[in-house]
Amino acid sequence: MTAPTPALRRSVAEQRKLEAALTELFERLLSFNQILGLKVLRLGPGGPQLRFDMRPELVGHYQHGRLHGGVISATLDAMAGLAIMVALGEKHPEESAEQVMHRFSRLGTIDLRIDYLRQGIGSHFTASAEVLRLGGRVGSVQMRLINDEHVLVATGAASYMLS
Repeated sequence: MTAPTPALRRSVAEQRKLEAALTELFERLLSFNQILGLKVLRLGPGGPQLRFDMRPELVGHYQHGRLHGGVISATLDAMAGLAIMVALGEKHPEESAEQVMHRFSRLGTIDLRIDYLRQGIGSHFTASAEVLRLGGRVGSVQMRLINDEHVLVATGAASYMLS
């Protein structure tokens, strides 16, 4: 028997190019993410993370200074999309950064559920996500949003059309 041929892996330079393209997309090219102030903290080991700072424009309750529920929902949706893109890059390690980024054009939210667990109070918030399943056509993700004191504010579950 012959040993299986190892799968091609994009080069370190091409991986950096992919990570730069994902960061550019999520921080600058997606205008709504800019409005939210989303910043990519991490793409690699430990799973992707986004962060944003609390600002008056994001307040949902003027008397209490709480984060608007729509901001929470939109952030967790964006976080899940980023997690899916990172997972697609790992699923297709032979593809160039450009090929992986092209997959984003076919990505779409099918279902999104957000559980608001506590008031969104804090100076900044961090979102993380775990891809539970990445099939050929659909991906499933669980997300979390914590505040600056590491208090869990909200969780989410979502499904995305991949092609």
